[in-house]
Amino acid sequence: MSVAERREELLRAAVEQIESRGVAAVRISDVASALGVSNALVLYHFSTKEQLVAAAFRHAAEGDLAHLRKLLDRRTTALRRLRSAVRWYAPTGQAKGWRLWIEGWAAALREPALRAVTQDLDRRWKAALAEVIAEGVAAGEFHCPDPQGAALRLTALLDGLAVQLTSYAGGMPRARAQEWAEEALCRELGLRRP
Repeated sequence: MSVAERREELLRAAVEQIESRGVAAVRISDVASALGVSNALVLYHFSTKEQLVAAAFRHAAEGDLAHLRKLLDRRTTALRRLRSAVRWYAPTGQAKGWRLWIEGWAAALREPALRAVTQDLDRRWKAALAEVIAEGVAAGEFHCPDPQGAALRLTALLDGLAVQLTSYAGGMPRARAQEWAEEALCRELGLRRP
């Protein structure tokens, strides 16, 4: 296995361990054990747990951003691309990915390297949405005087809904969360709700 392939494997294992154990509880030995390798091998690639965790979150963030770009770069209307992105971003199912990000946000309060990763993801996510909103405005699909503000409000709503649905099982029906996300998108774009 090449160095790059091994590193990728370690990052995937770290993400899985963080999702199941949480940032605070995960250890280098958990990642090593999951792959049947030594702690020394993990430490060769990531000299501290903090470096491993930050790299694992960056790996997950890059995967999420690549998927978002794929949705937003499709050849269709800006509105369809935005709806696809909001549906994908909205918390659904077991919200496995959301548990990872909620863990990351909490740990980022104390870990500067992780804070940088989560801030970068947040900035890039909002910029991508704002760009497509601006495209839709320019094409005359809808009206939005503040694409950046709209992207911030939409992601803030979705992040908050994710915390509610992930942290408080049964507190809110997922269908209601999806309905609110669609209402917010329509409101931000000056559209009537279908």
